[in-house]
Amino acid sequence: MAVMIAAWDDLRIFLTLAREGNLTAAARKLGVSHPTVARRAKALEEAIGARLFDRLPDRFVLTAAGEELMADAQAMEQAAESIHRRSTGLAADTTKGTVRISAGEVMISFLALHMPRLRRDLQCVEFELSQSHTPANLSRREADLMIREQVPDLAGIMTRRLGRVAYAVYGHPQLVPHAGVTREAMRRMPWAGFDESHNYMPGQRWLLDLLDGPRPAVRVNNWMILHDAARAGAGLAVLPCCLGDSDPDLRRLGAVLEDVAVDQWLLVHRDLRTLSRVRRVMDAVIELFQEERAALEGLRLPLAPRERGEGGCTDRLDR
Repeated sequence: MAVMIAAWDDLRIFLTLAREGNLTAAARKLGVSHPTVARRAKALEEAIGARLFDRLPDRFVLTAAGEELMADAQAMEQAAESIHRRSTGLAADTTKGTVRISAGEVMISFLALHMPRLRRDLQCVEFELSQSHTPANLSRREADLMIREQVPDLAGIMTRRLGRVAYAVYGHPQLVPHAGVTREAMRRMPWAGFDESHNYMPGQRWLLDLLDGPRPAVRVNNWMILHDAARAGAGLAVLPCCLGDSDPDLRRLGAVLEDVAVDQWLLVHRDLRTLSRVRRVMDAVIELFQEERAALEGLRLPLAPRERGEGGCTDRLDR
């Protein structure tokens, strides 16, 4: 056991190599050189006295001994991560420091636009905003807080519902008619949407059902790019109301789309939820969502487009 503890760095490399399956990927993940991974894996095998990997031409595969070591190494990894998380709360002043928040591009943009309000009473806190569709690993402190549309089934994660984000159809004023429009007329209009690998995004199923076969002529993989395409006149688009209603270069076509709204959840690891700076940032984010509920749910009157004498559009979609 003493050998195991002394060789924790080697065990960390062992775990990464076992998960990644090859030296190149493991080296990239660890931020070390290819030979370093090979050398440290070999050193661990010599220290333990057993072969841990079968070295195939294209990958490393765990042996029976490696499988046994994997369980113990994972337990040590979890203990090390717990010590790292808990050690944050042992500092003399936990009100100061950095709080990392991970979210998709719309919510990260929403937080950035309201950063002065968030920092109003948090001048001692530094914020790091990370845009990602991939959940950050809160156990390894890749982020302190996450905002997500779904709650992952992860041990040790505490959740709080922040609110609901509504969606509607938006377009350049020249594309959006002043009077009501039928679904058949909408089907013939130009559209921008997400590419096939991102059809899970809110509103895309509604759009595909509307088009009934054809795909949007302009396809992207990012909400902010879709927003830019819509405001440039490339086509109508389903956008979050907090993006579309606040843009004077866009006009809303009809009401908020039923059954497209999605909840937003705030996630934090239970070991960090009582840390003073994390708790205060959580409270500030919760308050922000409460104060901006009307904008997030599409209840705030859209801005007037930047064209002569044109007002916001609140026409009903004729079914």
